[in-house]
Amino acid sequence: MSASTQAPARTTSRSATRSTVAPPVRPGQRRARIRTGITRWLFVIPAAIFVAVFFGYPVVKNILMSFQDYTTATFFTGEAPWVGFANYVQVFTSAVFTTSVVNTALFTAGSIVLQFVIGLGLALFFRRHFPLSGFLRGLLLLPWLLPLIASSAVWKWLLDQDSGALNQLLGLVGIAPLPWLVSPSLALIAVIGVNVWLGIPFNTTILYSGLQSVPPELYEAGALDGATGFKAFWYITWPSIRSVVSVVIVLGVVYTLKVVDIILGLTGGGPANSTQTLATNAYHQSFINFQFGIGAAVSNVLIVVSFVFAMVYIAISRKAVDE
Repeated sequence: MSASTQAPARTTSRSATRSTVAPPVRPGQRRARIRTGITRWLFVIPAAIFVAVFFGYPVVKNILMSFQDYTTATFFTGEAPWVGFANYVQVFTSAVFTTSVVNTALFTAGSIVLQFVIGLGLALFFRRHFPLSGFLRGLLLLPWLLPLIASSAVWKWLLDQDSGALNQLLGLVGIAPLPWLVSPSLALIAVIGVNVWLGIPFNTTILYSGLQSVPPELYEAGALDGATGFKAFWYITWPSIRSVVSVVIVLGVVYTLKVVDIILGLTGGGPANSTQTLATNAYHQSFINFQFGIGAAVSNVLIVVSFVFAMVYIAISRKAVDE
C-alpha cells in the first residue's frame, strides 16, 4: 500500500481521537454545577431532617424501649434498666398476644375482602353514567372524611343493644335485639362491619380511577369476539386493573393492621379480649398498664408486619411502572 493511501487513514484516526476527548470544563460551568448541586441539597436536607426527627427518632426510641424496663417511674428517676429480650419473651408467652394475633388476622382479612368486593362493585356501578352519579360518588366519600372517633361514637349508638337503631329495625321484622358490642361472639363481627363501612370509599375511589384508565376500544374489540358481560370483566377489565388492585389490597392491609381508634371507640378491646388486636394490645400495655417497654415490643412486632407489606407495596409499584 502506498504512502498516499496511508496518510488519509492517519488523519482520520487522529480526528477520531480528538473527537472522543471531552472538552475542558470552563470555570463558569464548574461554578454552575456546584450551585446546582447545592440547590438540590438545600431541597433535600429539610426533608431529610423532618424524616429523621419525626420518623427515624421515634422508631429508634421505640426499639430501645422494647429492651428496657420502661415504666412511669422512668419519667421521675430517668432510669430504665436494660432487660434484653425479657419484654419480647413476656409478649410472646402471653395468652393475650395469641388472641391479639388471631383477632388481627381475622379483622384484617374480613375487612380487606369485604371492602374490596363492595368497593369494586360500586366502582363498576359508578362507571356507568347516569343522573346524579357525580353527586352520589361525592356522597360516598363522607365516611372517609369524618373523624374516626366521631364515626365510632355514632356506630356505638347505632349498635346499642337496648336503644340502637339497628336493633330497632331488626325488631320490626321480628328479630330479637342482638348484643352487638357486648357479646364475645358478635363484637368482632360488628367491629369488622364498621371498619368495612369506613374503608369502602377508599377502595371505590382508587378502583374507579383504575377503571377509567381502561381504553373503551378494548371493550369494543372484545364485543366483536363475544367477550361481553362477565367475560369482558374477566378477560379485559381484571387484567387491566390488576396492578391497581394489588396496590389497593396492600395499602388496605397496612392501614387495617394499625387501626386503633375504631376498636377503642366501639369496644375498647373487649369483651373478654374478643376484639383485642396487636395495635390495641400495644395501646393497652403502654397507656393503661403503663408498661411502656412491653408496649414497645408489641409495637415492634406490628412494625415488622407492616414493613413486610410495605416492601410488597413498593415491589408492586415498581412492577406497575415497568409495565
